[in-house]
Amino acid sequence: MFIRQKKNASGSISVQVVRKQAGRVKILKVIGSSKSPAEIAYLLEQANEEIALLQGLVELPFHRNLEQQFVSEFKNSIQQLQLVGPELLLGKIFDEIGFNAIKDDLFRHLVITRLVYPVSKLKTVDYLAKYLSVKLSVYSIYRYLDKLQLHQIEQVKRISLEHTLKLLGDQMHVVFYDVTTLYFESKEEDEFKRMGFSKDGKHQQPQIVLGLLVSEGGYPLDYDVFEGNKYEGDTLIPVIEHFKIKHQLDQLIVIADSGLLSKKNITLLIEKGYQYILGARIKNESQDNTAKILALRLQDGQSAMIEQADGTRLIVSYRAGRAANDSKNRRRGLEKLEKKVTSGRITKQHLNNKGYNKYLKIEGEATISIDKQKYLEDEKWDGLKGYRTNTKMTKEQVIETYHQLWHIEKAFRISKHDLQIRPIYHHLKRRIEAHICIAFAACKIYKELDRQIKEKKMEQSPEQVLDILKTILKVRFTTPYSNKIYEELILNTAEQKYLADRFDLKI
Repeated sequence: MFIRQKKNASGSISVQVVRKQAGRVKILKVIGSSKSPAEIAYLLEQANEEIALLQGLVELPFHRNLEQQFVSEFKNSIQQLQLVGPELLLGKIFDEIGFNAIKDDLFRHLVITRLVYPVSKLKTVDYLAKYLSVKLSVYSIYRYLDKLQLHQIEQVKRISLEHTLKLLGDQMHVVFYDVTTLYFESKEEDEFKRMGFSKDGKHQQPQIVLGLLVSEGGYPLDYDVFEGNKYEGDTLIPVIEHFKIKHQLDQLIVIADSGLLSKKNITLLIEKGYQYILGARIKNESQDNTAKILALRLQDGQSAMIEQADGTRLIVSYRAGRAANDSKNRRRGLEKLEKKVTSGRITKQHLNNKGYNKYLKIEGEATISIDKQKYLEDEKWDGLKGYRTNTKMTKEQVIETYHQLWHIEKAFRISKHDLQIRPIYHHLKRRIEAHICIAFAACKIYKELDRQIKEKKMEQSPEQVLDILKTILKVRFTTPYSNKIYEELILNTAEQKYLADRFDLKI
């Protein structure tokens, strides 16, 4: 009896327990298959255990009537099958973060469900009843959302921050800020849900503005929500100030993209003693600055610093890969514009500076055409990126720190796509705020899951781990010999066993 590793056409490796019989190899048991070296190693361990078990077995006759009797007794002995994978791991992380200090089971259920089955509150009720045997009405959820908004939102934020500070060693010097918009299915506006510039392209639907603050490493720190027609630049200072005062933090370096760059924001940041790194709109700089930028002639990976009269610095970097991407996107935009001009779908209303519409011009009294000269002039900006800062960092440190903004972009992606924070079906402001709080807590758990996966050097992504968790069940059963109820995890696949082993999942 020995272990065989068989390579499949798909590239995966099947781990089998086999033996030679009459000169031929007979498969006794297929343990599982995987492409992951870590999972294959785990399968090999399982195969060794299987060999030890098989070598200690004595084959006994098993009559058909005994088999039928066993099947009948087994069916009658099952008390309940329940989905437990999400609670075993995500519930464990929920407790490790400290969210279990909120003594409401509904908060726990709603946060974990948002990670594994992000749907409306009505469908959440069905999910909890079918898979967790938790029976409640949608109205009890609505009542809890009111309680959450009134009493627990700040507690949720505080718990999340305290956990993040432990991970960062109580050091909080750099914060990243960005905004997004969340639209509603309804077309009716109120004082909170307003029409505005939609980052989802839903310009005909009311929305709210969400400002999110994250730490180095991408851990969500705080957030605030604003009415849908709020200019995103006006959200920066209120969120930063509220966060700093609430948690009595000292020096903070604020990182934000060019959408939040305004003279007003820079003035306020300086007045309030903040250091900052902001994305710069280099094409809109002063004539003196633009001339200096274009005269740099930077090569791939190079950067330069331009001192400003106010004591701040403008840093410019160049990447060949970014230049190629800029050129590609500009060419695509021009091709789309040319098709619209040719088809006659362009009107005077399209003559603006939004996107690639800036290449449009009007000739004579009514003819709209494309200004190719403007298009060619933009080519010299390909690959250039600017940063404004008042910090004492080196230009390399400024660029490296700013590029961590992808963490906040990922947090928005998680919230808007994986957690499906939008579209939002609630209409009352307090319930909208509670809904976003649940998504914030879920995002925190997702990020901590991601961190622990990396710490354990696992190859799975958080999404793959969540998919596996949704297949792990628990069975409650009795035996014919007593009234005692037993509980066992059902771990049939190699990936389930691997996950349970790495995270020590137990009932």
